[in-house]
Amino acid sequence: MKFQCMLKILFTLLRRRKTSAAALAAACDVSERSIHRYLEELIVAGVPVDIIRGRNGGIFLPDTYRLPENFFSKDEYAAAVNALGALYEQLRDETVGSALDKLLSQQKADSRNLTLSGHILVDSGTWGDAYDFSDKLRILEEAIEQCGCLDILYIDRNGSESRRTVEAHLLIYKQNIWYLYAWCRKRGDFRLFRVGRMRSARRTGESFCRREIDRAHLPLQFNFTDTELIDVRLSVQKKALPDVEEWLGIDNIRVEKENLFAEATLPGGEVLLSKLLSFGDGVKVLAPASLAEEVLRRAQRAAAQYR
Repeated sequence: MKFQCMLKILFTLLRRRKTSAAALAAACDVSERSIHRYLEELIVAGVPVDIIRGRNGGIFLPDTYRLPENFFSKDEYAAAVNALGALYEQLRDETVGSALDKLLSQQKADSRNLTLSGHILVDSGTWGDAYDFSDKLRILEEAIEQCGCLDILYIDRNGSESRRTVEAHLLIYKQNIWYLYAWCRKRGDFRLFRVGRMRSARRTGESFCRREIDRAHLPLQFNFTDTELIDVRLSVQKKALPDVEEWLGIDNIRVEKENLFAEATLPGGEVLLSKLLSFGDGVKVLAPASLAEEVLRRAQRAAAQYR
């Protein structure tokens, strides 16, 4: 009974994306308290259910979520599609047709791991992303094209969580990171949202009138606004050269007496330290001395954890 009810909740959310505890309780013939308990178990299992209390609240499933690719085996999936297709041919039932369309659309969504825009092809998939990063980008792209408002649950760099209603205007790809440029109704101004920090994103069903954007003055220096820029000089081992070239660009690499060096002006802070440490012994900081000392301290602390 419990698992049947949990499956019913999951498929109801997949179909509607929004419902209420009262509606689920009536459908499953259990109490609302039991529904909330089952929802908690679904969340622990990895289903990103979003519960909003109060007026205009409810139980939501982000538009970016779909069933895992291995939910059906290939043969099971084909059998389900064929069975529903045969049933629809006999009955011409709208419910059966809707279920068939959803299964077929799931297959199309599974195959869409690439984003195509004009003459640019971007593989937007990421390693270890349980909810498929490319699907999240697709939802944002559709909202931009159709002028649709989005409800996003956003986690900032300090770990603070906030819910925003935004008017999506532009996707920006910079330094290997995707950002959404959107009008934030909470702030009453345009904001940049890092897509990887969106816990959920769903269409609200509301449309907006597109605002004018001055592309020449987009805030594309946002990484530098509150961070000190420092001149960095690095010694680069040959094994790390391809990764350093992708990071800084080949124009910043110098060869001096068969030794490789890289020079660039970079924003300091945690991001830079993490990047330098990720190269291991492939990169050595030559200047500034303060940066080299901090990298050494971080490396020593990391090594101490394995002693």
